[in-house]
Amino acid sequence: MADQDAGIDLDEGSPDEGDLKRSITAKLLFFYVLGDVLGSGIYVLIGLVAGAVGGAFWLAFAVGVTIATITGLAYAELVTKYPQAAGAALYVNKAFRSRPLTFLVTVCMLSASFAAAGSLANGFADYFQEIWALPPALLLTLLFIVALAVVNFIGITESVVANMLMTFVEISGLVIVMIIGVWYIAEGNASFATLVEFDTSGNAVLGVVSGVALAFFAMTGFENAANVAEETVNPAKTFPKALVGGMATAGVIYVLVAMTAALTVPVPVLQDSDAALLEVVKAGIIPAPVGFMTILFAVIAMIAITNTTLVAVVTQSRILYGMAKEDVVPEVFGTVHASRRSPWVALIFAAAVVSGLLISGADLARLANVTVVFTLFIYGLVIVAALKLRGHDEGPDTFMAPIPLLAFGIFGNFVLLCYVVYDDPSSLIYCAALLGVGLVLFLAEYFLDRRNRPTDSSTSTGE
Repeated sequence: MADQDAGIDLDEGSPDEGDLKRSITAKLLFFYVLGDVLGSGIYVLIGLVAGAVGGAFWLAFAVGVTIATITGLAYAELVTKYPQAAGAALYVNKAFRSRPLTFLVTVCMLSASFAAAGSLANGFADYFQEIWALPPALLLTLLFIVALAVVNFIGITESVVANMLMTFVEISGLVIVMIIGVWYIAEGNASFATLVEFDTSGNAVLGVVSGVALAFFAMTGFENAANVAEETVNPAKTFPKALVGGMATAGVIYVLVAMTAALTVPVPVLQDSDAALLEVVKAGIIPAPVGFMTILFAVIAMIAITNTTLVAVVTQSRILYGMAKEDVVPEVFGTVHASRRSPWVALIFAAAVVSGLLISGADLARLANVTVVFTLFIYGLVIVAALKLRGHDEGPDTFMAPIPLLAFGIFGNFVLLCYVVYDDPSSLIYCAALLGVGLVLFLAEYFLDRRNRPTDSSTSTGE
């Protein structure tokens, strides 16, 4: 069976029931979605969002999670129709029957993962230097990416149970922040007027849109959730509830954490900090040693960032591996180590690309914008695919997302995409560079690596 992560030559029919074991229950899937969507974006980007909006930056997270949840409804509908791995590439392939478009979506997914890993590596370095300031940030980020590539080479088996445990670690850090907020309010020190302050250089609406665009980085993760649909027990009933429930829970946590940060720390301090949530802990509001709490929170934040980046690194190498198996990129990327059984060439290449982004001088905000550009494009296409496939492959258990909400989701994704490009046009240079990497690999395969290529024009294309 073709590796479906590649997103090319995806099979029409349902997967064989014997291919993957359906063992993920509704509870496990809920925590998987929560952990994937919650991720570590809020640890990394909250200062940038606060700077874009002002004290009311919690609103950016609320709007962002609303638009993201609407996108999630499209994923929920498509998963109940096609409970297979491959996510957006599968849905776009089924809706448009276009190999170039499917390849483009796959490369966009890969590029978004590269940019996300780079931005998260920058965030990891920021928290690390709160504990030990000696290593240069660039060196830290490069070592971080290399270390995760080595971990993947050695071999790592991640299950949804392990993901759930890591989710608890991520949430524990955010719970610490919320406890500080409750303590601060209970002491009567909070000024709730801060929560409705808009400190923007221009129009307040544009300020919120800017914040939503940045906050959207923290709302991604549907792809990984969709890729376990094939291993979910009764996905038609389980997936929609788990996805919406996970998104709603993540949204509440995001908003509460944002409110706590706004109430306890001046927005300029959050904006200027490389590890904004750590400023809440450093405020010394609860009766605990500030030094100990700072180190504890920094470690929790680094674990959360490491967990999310590790998933990104795994995804990058597996996409390259799958694309090699589909004869889309050179065969060498399909090379698996004899004893470790890991795609070591793909791991080295992915680490090199992310390292190149870091060496290029792209900062956290720019890499986040690049991730959001690719993500919004993919999510918009998924919603369009859901509408185009309406009336196809539906059964009594198929989840049907409201069409007005899907239409609003397309509009919301489009507006955010346009704003990100308008606000930071230089991010398109990085987008083009990453797409260029994919094009070079495709051309190298097409002209130089003619393995197993059909010579007879009548040969099946795999559809």
